[in-house]
Amino acid sequence: MVMTNIRTVKRMAADLLKCGITKVWIDPEKVEEAKKAITREDVRKLIKKGVIKKIKEKREKNPEAKKKMLQKKKGRRRGPGSRKGAKGARQGEKTEWLKKVRAQRKLIKILRDKGVIERSVYRKIYRLIKGGMFRSKKHLLAYLKDHELLKEGENK
Repeated sequence: MVMTNIRTVKRMAADLLKCGITKVWIDPEKVEEAKKAITREDVRKLIKKGVIKKIKEKREKNPEAKKKMLQKKKGRRRGPGSRKGAKGARQGEKTEWLKKVRAQRKLIKILRDKGVIERSVYRKIYRLIKGGMFRSKKHLLAYLKDHELLKEGENK
């Protein structure tokens, strides 16, 4: 009878037990019997006999951590003491900024293409938008009107 390598048996067992190779346990007293297993069917029989078993995952039982995670799920523990980084660096803040900036840039591009503002003004305003000077499109238009940067006769 051909004897297979124990690694091959372990690999087949891992596949059948749906776990990693490191989680397969073979009874040290019955290694020779395991080596004789050639087919997957042979390995299945050994699993049924109890020669090959799956090692259970060891988990740390930390009640404090469990309690903390439950609270976080509920939305607790988000106060100022738990925050790291600037206000604008936290999740969700950047997407709001992006929406605002993209809308403003689109507006000045339209105004430039229509000839309502000059190219030099467009560049200047573009940089101000990047710097976060304007709260909204309305604020941007108000700034253009106040500083008389719109061309004569073409008020939007």
